[in-house]
Amino acid sequence: MLGVGIGSLDSSAESKRGETMAARKKKPQRKATTAERKYEVKAEIENFTLTKAKSALKLEIYCREEKLGELQVGRGSLYWWGAHRQKEKRVSWGRFAQMMDELAYGKK
Repeated sequence: MLGVGIGSLDSSAESKRGETMAARKKKPQRKATTAERKYEVKAEIENFTLTKAKSALKLEIYCREEKLGELQVGRGSLYWWGAHRQKEKRVSWGRFAQMMDELAYGKK
């Protein structure tokens, strides 16, 4: 076959084995910075098992040390108090699931 054979392929592969590849340039390393936390949540639990009436998990939500509101999670529903509100807003679990589905997946 006109001088092209398996031996010629092997010899070119052997010649490349001895060569060294160029070293990759290293990217400059970034200094580790501590990110400031934007949100903070403080939790308080009234009854550890949450199975009895009047048992709830209370979460106080802050953004950069300014109170956004308070969320109380109970067996039957959720209650939300805005930062400077006197009345709470009651949301049932069914309504909460509907609101979250609309938020995550859009309206049907």
